[in-house]
Amino acid sequence: MSAIPPIVIIVGTNRPNSRSRSVAEYYQKLLAQSNTPSTILDLVDLPHDFTVSALYGNSGKNDAFNNLKRHIDEAEKFIFIIPEYNGSYPGVLKAFIDGLPYPNSFTNKKAALVGLSSNMHGAILALSHMNDIFSYLGMNTLALRVKLAQIQSHFVDNEITNPLYKELLEIQAEQIIRF
Repeated sequence: MSAIPPIVIIVGTNRPNSRSRSVAEYYQKLLAQSNTPSTILDLVDLPHDFTVSALYGNSGKNDAFNNLKRHIDEAEKFIFIIPEYNGSYPGVLKAFIDGLPYPNSFTNKKAALVGLSSNMHGAILALSHMNDIFSYLGMNTLALRVKLAQIQSHFVDNEITNPLYKELLEIQAEQIIRF
């Protein structure tokens, strides 16, 4: 097995061909510009039955889930790309987190949060909810939470077109590298 890079970018939805995945790829390019290796963990790769085949009494029994879990175990830093779903984050992201061993999966690790929404709020509630969960789990999050509101208007041809969004992502990428 190959080593997991020190930073894992997590696509917080299992929606195929999601905008979140495209933003994760954009973020990965930002990290690469600073010679920082990363990998993308896309929840679209979760086993379709993981909530019954990999959680609770079946913990450790699903090889596909265990491979994704290995990314969490081996990495020290994460960037979560979180789309807003119904005023919060996707349930599949919570189910994934719930399937990880508690309390040590995220304890003393570090995270940056990026929220996407089609509305004017930039997933602010989703990021707040995630920050609360990560605080409970003992993970340290960057204070700068990038909120990409009306993402459909500011992400064209896999590029951020809003200069402020671009600047905030660049600042956050540098912060997570140094964090």
